[in-house]
Amino acid sequence: MSGTGAPQITADGTGLRVVVVAARWHTQVMDGLLTGALAALESAGVEQVRVVQVPGTVELTVAASAAARSGADAVVALGVVIRGGTPHFDYVCQSVTHGLTEVSLRTGVPVGFGVLTCDDEAQALDRAGLPGSRENKGAEAAEAVVGTVVALRALAGGAGSTDRAH
Repeated sequence: MSGTGAPQITADGTGLRVVVVAARWHTQVMDGLLTGALAALESAGVEQVRVVQVPGTVELTVAASAAARSGADAVVALGVVIRGGTPHFDYVCQSVTHGLTEVSLRTGVPVGFGVLTCDDEAQALDRAGLPGSRENKGAEAAEAVVGTVVALRALAGGAGSTDRAH
């Protein structure tokens, strides 16, 4: 289980504009991911949150790109891909992973990766942040993206920078 060793990320997201792009496939899992992401953003003090839903996980990339270009400080991408009996799973997972990485690198806007890539529905439910789930990947993606914005601002000499001697 990937939750072992996960960092506790707490960052102040006050004043940030965050867009959450969420796929519609696998409604129960997506509801948990979205609820977790929104709760984590609220807990971090993010008040300007916009949710945009797209048909499926492949469409997250273009929506994240548009969100990044719209003036968002960060984007959280949420989706679910469950392995089937064809190579479709591999193509979708590779495309979305690469696409969301490219959005972040090309725009400089952090993209929180909350896309579950699971072998079966039970694995997805266990990561969805639902009652009985062992992990909450929606919340983790939101926490990570807020922490990344804060870290990038520190690199640029803004608030929150710390110097460490090695």
